[in-house]
Formats: sequence, structure tokens, C-alpha cells
Amino acid sequence: MDQKTLARWLKAVIIGTGICGLVVFLWLVPFMGKGVLEGYPEFGSWYLPWLIFLEISALPCFGVLYLGWRIAGNIGQDRSFSMENASFLKKIAYCAAGDTIYFFIGNIALWLCGMSHPGVVLASLVIDFVGIAVSVAAAGLSHLLEKAAKLQEESELTI
Repeated sequence: MDQKTLARWLKAVIIGTGICGLVVFLWLVPFMGKGVLEGYPEFGSWYLPWLIFLEISALPCFGVLYLGWRIAGNIGQDRSFSMENASFLKKIAYCAAGDTIYFFIGNIALWLCGMSHPGVVLASLVIDFVGIAVSVAAAGLSHLLEKAAKLQEESELTI
């Protein structure tokens, strides 16, 4: 597979992921929340804080998709091993870590305010673990890509 084809596939996956994210955060989360309210009207005061909390947690995810789009563009232009891509991956690692910290602290805060259940907090630890795993993987890839970019630069200078 050549670089341009790979870049097109990556962009298609990014578009698909973005559409799925929009469906989840703009339709599924509010729909499920209203479903919970119908079954348990005593949780009516929890709906808006949880909705705002979850919608804010989506913002870094869409930022990561934008950075992935930029990486795919560089791959399509045959600049796979570049310091720019390493920088994008580092920003992805920071976004994932920041979103994970926000999600963890937000869950604890909502629980302490009496708007959550300890089981929800424990279940959210799985999401937190995935976020940290993504952050570490992106940081590791950023480091390796930085080394590869330096090696490529050195080899281009060699006659």
C-alpha cells in the first residue's frame, strides 16, 4: 500500500470515528439519559450535570481526531517520519492524559456531590485505564517517531 492510499484509509477511519462520536455524544448519551429519567424520575437533578460532564469529556477526543487528520495528511505527502508528526503525537498523548484526569476527577466530584453511584465510579476506572494506555502509547510513538525523523534527517545529509 502506498502512502497516499494509506493516508486516504486513515482519513476515512477518522471521518467514520468522528461521525460515530457525534452520534454517541449528540444523540445516544442524551437519549439514554432521558431513558434513565423515565425509569427513575428521582434522578432528574442528575441529568444536566452528567450531560455537561460527558459532553465536555468529548472535546479532547475530537481534538485528537483533528491531530490524526494532520498526521494522515503528512503521511500522504510522504512526510511520515517528521518532527511535526512527533509533535502531533505528543499533543495526542497530552489530550488523552488530560481527558483521563478530567474524567477521573469529574466522576469522583459527581460521586461526592451525591450524583453518582460507587459502581459507576468503579466502572469508569476502565475508561480511565484505556485513556492512560492511549496516552502512554502516543507518547511512546512520539518518542520513536522523533528518533526516526532524526535518523532520516541524518541519512539525507549523507552523500
